[in-house]
Amino acid sequence: MILVKPSFEILGIYTNNPLALIELAGRTAYKSEDKITDTSAEKFVKMLRDRGHESVIEHSGITIKFIVDRGVSHELVRHRLSAYTQESTRYCNYKGGVTFVIPPWVTTVEPGEYEHIFRYGFGADKIWFIAMSNAETYYRDLLRVGWSPEKARSVLPNSLKTEIVMSTNFREMRHILKLRTSKAAHPQMREIMIPLLGELKNEVPVIFDDIGE
Repeated sequence: MILVKPSFEILGIYTNNPLALIELAGRTAYKSEDKITDTSAEKFVKMLRDRGHESVIEHSGITIKFIVDRGVSHELVRHRLSAYTQESTRYCNYKGGVTFVIPPWVTTVEPGEYEHIFRYGFGADKIWFIAMSNAETYYRDLLRVGWSPEKARSVLPNSLKTEIVMSTNFREMRHILKLRTSKAAHPQMREIMIPLLGELKNEVPVIFDDIGE
């Protein structure tokens, strides 16, 4: 059994200069392309954002790879204005070992590879640990008696690790981050989305730096 913490990786931001692309698209509406300079894009895009003209920022976007548990992925794919490609429990065979994501409220169990279930964790953390170990045992037992991975997956819990690639435009990404970094969001969603927001504020500040203020 392998235990991991959630993570993300920004695989790409559309075009080398997304703000310039957004400015070019936006100025089409005003027929003010002649005002484009080497430094005009940031100010123009900020104007669009502050005025609520967010349809224009849909002309650029981002692709992110998440490593999260299945529960988080179920919430993520509810944002339908995005494209998703996800690790398949039908076709992936975990007979060599099942990987689970440690929830943020499980604090006495560390990432790593484990074999003996009764040595790790305390109290509720230990109960979670044993439940994951048992799920792996049942899954591998079902494979051994002839069940296919798509059948054996029925005993795997929400804590199962999944990898999911999401591509979406900047406007939808703003919407996602506003919802999923709020205090009302699920703790595991906040665990991954708050660091992502911080990185995006560094990568494309004019698009994201007003979120969370």
